[in-house]
Amino acid sequence: MSESGDDSREMGLELGDLKDDLRDADYPMDADELMEQFGDYEIGLSDGEESFREVMVTGGDETFESADEVEQAILNRVSADAVGRQGYSDRGAGNTEGENTDESF
Repeated sequence: MSESGDDSREMGLELGDLKDDLRDADYPMDADELMEQFGDYEIGLSDGEESFREVMVTGGDETFESADEVEQAILNRVSADAVGRQGYSDRGAGNTEGENTDESF
């Protein structure tokens, strides 16, 4: 884990040293350069890990202008495993699927 602690966690993903190293990289950078430099980094998900290469493989011939663009691409491309419990909400008790209960506040 990076020295930045929780700063390396983004939307349920643990980027670790990757976050700092992306910030230190020189941009613009194309997808091949990203894979060469960062392909073996691990991204922590709610129930495991995926390599940067596995997450970014769907990209194609993109060019990234900043670390923020790369981080956004990671967030857009992680598998559904990164979401955690699908359909979970911390807003109230929630409804059982198929149950329609309207509440007025």
